Amino acid sequence: MNAGDTAAEPPGTGSTASEFPLDAVLSVFRSRADPARPLTANDVMEELDCSRRTAHNKLNELVERGHLATRKVGARGRVWWVPMESGGADPRFDAAGREPSVDAEIERADLPGSGETLERRREALRAAYDYLSEHPDASTAAILEEVFPEHPAGYETADEWWEHIEPALKDLPNVDVADDRDHAWHYVGG
Repeated sequence: MNAGDTAAEPPGTGSTASEFPLDAVLSVFRSRADPARPLTANDVMEELDCSRRTAHNKLNELVERGHLATRKVGARGRVWWVPMESGGADPRFDAAGREPSVDAEIERADLPGSGETLERRREALRAAYDYLSEHPDASTAAILEEVFPEHPAGYETADEWWEHIEPALKDLPNVDVADDRDHAWHYVGG
């Protein structure tokens, strides 16, 4: 039995059930881009390449230990999520109040440059994201007017800046852009 597994697997679950420690299942919840989205047993099965029975057994054990919460959805569906601690800090955010998944996505963003130039461009992307989260229905013009002057990131014009920031901003969690001509940007995170 692996570290983290203390309970014996129910009969008939097969040898693969003990191959996945509970930490491996929890890592599926921790490593996703959107920590607010509940997962299904199929999500866990796909990520760990295990059987449905193994996924259910591990998920239910994590519920019993208080690490996950679950709820039935529909006639036969069920979802699981990491519950928020009441009265404490929101576990979805770091000490600065930022979502770790956003920081990870910004680190992976396809922005040109290296070293200090790349870091300034990541800061500009973060500033655009922060502006959008504070102004959930911002226009492209508003983002350019408010963010570019303080965070030019080595670009000489706002158009050049936007050419690189826009695609990266679209890929960040909780960001949606309308298909209309004015490109109204929406922060859908709360």
